[in-house]
Amino acid sequence: MSQRKILITCALPYANGNIHIGHLVEYLQADFWARFQNMRGHECTYICADDTHGTPIMVKARELGITPEEYIAQSFQEHTQDFADFQVHFSHYGSTNSPENKALCEYFYKKMVEGNHTRSQAIQQLFCEHDKMFLPDRFVKGTCPKCAAREQYGDSCDVCGATYTPAELKDVHCSLCGTAPILKDSESIFFKLNDFKDYLEKWIPAHCSSEISKKMLEWFNEDLHDLDISRDEPYFGFAIPGTNNKKFFYVWVDAPMGYMSTTEQWAKTQGKTLIDIWQDPSREIYHFIGKDIARFHTIFWPSFLKAAELRAPNHVFVHGHLMVNGEKMSKSKGTFIAARTYLKHLNPEYLRYYYATKLNSSVDDIDLNLEDFVARVNSDLIGKITNLGSRGGQMLKKKMDGLMSTPDPEGMNLIIQAQQTGKLIASHFEARDFGKAIHEIRGIADDANRYFDEKAPWKNLEQDPQATKQVLTTTLNIFRMLAIYLKPILPNYTLKVSKLLNEADYQWSDIETVLMNCPINDYEHLATRIETDKVNAMVEESRKINEDLQLAKKAASTADNQTQASNKNKTAAATGNAKSGAATPTASSDKPAEIDFSDFEKVELRIGQVIEAEEIKEADKLLKLKVDIGGGQVRQIIAGIKAAYKAEDLLGRKLLVCVNLKPRKMKFGISEGMVLAAGNGGSDLFVLAADEGAQVGQRVK
Repeated sequence: MSQRKILITCALPYANGNIHIGHLVEYLQADFWARFQNMRGHECTYICADDTHGTPIMVKARELGITPEEYIAQSFQEHTQDFADFQVHFSHYGSTNSPENKALCEYFYKKMVEGNHTRSQAIQQLFCEHDKMFLPDRFVKGTCPKCAAREQYGDSCDVCGATYTPAELKDVHCSLCGTAPILKDSESIFFKLNDFKDYLEKWIPAHCSSEISKKMLEWFNEDLHDLDISRDEPYFGFAIPGTNNKKFFYVWVDAPMGYMSTTEQWAKTQGKTLIDIWQDPSREIYHFIGKDIARFHTIFWPSFLKAAELRAPNHVFVHGHLMVNGEKMSKSKGTFIAARTYLKHLNPEYLRYYYATKLNSSVDDIDLNLEDFVARVNSDLIGKITNLGSRGGQMLKKKMDGLMSTPDPEGMNLIIQAQQTGKLIASHFEARDFGKAIHEIRGIADDANRYFDEKAPWKNLEQDPQATKQVLTTTLNIFRMLAIYLKPILPNYTLKVSKLLNEADYQWSDIETVLMNCPINDYEHLATRIETDKVNAMVEESRKINEDLQLAKKAASTADNQTQASNKNKTAAATGNAKSGAATPTASSDKPAEIDFSDFEKVELRIGQVIEAEEIKEADKLLKLKVDIGGGQVRQIIAGIKAAYKAEDLLGRKLLVCVNLKPRKMKFGISEGMVLAAGNGGSDLFVLAADEGAQVGQRVK
């Protein structure tokens, strides 16, 4: 078998977030495959890096009072530690915020321009006047234009899966502050994706699975839309050459280039260049990615590479998402579990093993059923596989002289069968059908346990020690082969097995060897059963972490609102018949008359959003507002808050509105409701704003 040269990459985890068990599906899948290839004697290089650029990084660093560079350095430490503790072995782990990546971005852009694959155009983008920034898609929320699901991001809907532009959203607002953004002109740089349509129509079917190819080619029923590859300042990323640091590369431009820049960093440690590795025609290149980002890796990225006159990957391997107990991971239920939370409670090899039982080469979602997780690990890994080593190793060392002999004829037949099954197991590993590989491994373990139980060596220990030793020798040889087959999945476990049997770290070819007349070492505990209460404690801690996080966010939001009100001396509310200077006492000896609940129910209060606001120049105290109160209804409200607010400051604000107040005809028009306010009047007025999460049109109770 000739040696292959293989380079594999995984999607780069974003620096603004923890590694969680959903992420680990991909990194473990690739780790299994890379370890298998290296065991087979191939040169398999496994590359990954932190994705570090974009507005979310900049905003989070600002919240923490540190620089973006300091923030991504913290994330780097956390991510690499999580991966290491889950036994994920990267050849090199880098960062997109590197000199190599900057140089690559500039090189790609130069080739795009030289090939006439870019154009500039002034476009209108959503701009948050409160936060003084253009809003990237993920900082815009609103109602999905397709299914009407609320609080969806500006690029896609999590409910129906539709994709759209932020401008197509309804009830659009900034996810940072909740205000409605405005449209503002900005000169953008576009990559002419349609230039590569013919190339992609041939490339995609040849380099992706049939199910992914079919899905991606749905985009080709019409011309491919140009891709905006620029973002406006302020932005944490690489400036686009020739823009005076006013424009920056979109994160989905420099992120995939991280595959190459990290490869370049690794190549330097080997005394080679990026071109030596990436452009080597004998080297296979594979991307492991999730189905949610297939479009970026099968349409955008190959086009960038073609424009730069660089090779594209041999294949893009796409996997499904992780479900937990048959549902999407849930923070409220505690099933959105961070890698670090898992590690506090359970052995990482248990999750590695369970994922392996589920993973295959399709894009189907996999389910981490926690009850099945406990049962399968305890039954298969502990009860069947580890049990062979435990019973065989301890009996030979403690009850006998610790020296293996030779297998009996029946045992040798079992060993030969296990060796022959290795070809099938290897083919499953190669095809990334890890679940099928585990199925064959379990079958070998079942046969070995039946053999051990039928021979009952503990019964013949004194009467026939020679036969007993033959049974133990057979059992340990099969256990050894199981460990070799499992090494891509359970590397630390297998290392302990090699130490037990006085051997070097295993290669795949070691299955051809049968140990005879060899001494063994003292048995070292390999694995213990999972206790259900540990799983429950992990879920509860995860749920509590999320609960505390939500409370902290709510407290921070409240504090931010109070700070804004204090600094601006306004937060307003106003009524259509408010009188300037009318004082509202902060305390009074005269208590208001009590009312029945039925009286209160007569007042209909709703969440309204200001969609238009203008100053009534002829009046000193009045603003004219158009307020969306939900259900397609817009009310005109004339409010006496001019001394506290400028009209433009109210645009997009969500306020508490009384909507069943009898309309009042005034000099400057009809007022059809009341905006609630607190304060003493004049400039001392504060609008009663809705808390985060409240939706336009909702009844206030």
